[in-house]
Amino acid sequence: MNLLLIIVAIVAVLLLITGGLVQSLQFLLWVGLVLVVIAVIAFLLRSISGKKSV
Repeated sequence: MNLLLIIVAIVAVLLLITGGLVQSLQFLLWVGLVLVVIAVIAFLLRSISGKKSV
């Protein structure tokens, strides 16, 4: 599960950078923001619940 969150965060950052640099692909900025929010929520849920994945 940690690997999935890391991959989602990396993709979100790349989409944020791409969306910021290319005006015609501005929708990627919103996709990146949504992915960041999902990754943060998943991280918080995992840290609050205290469950560890193997």
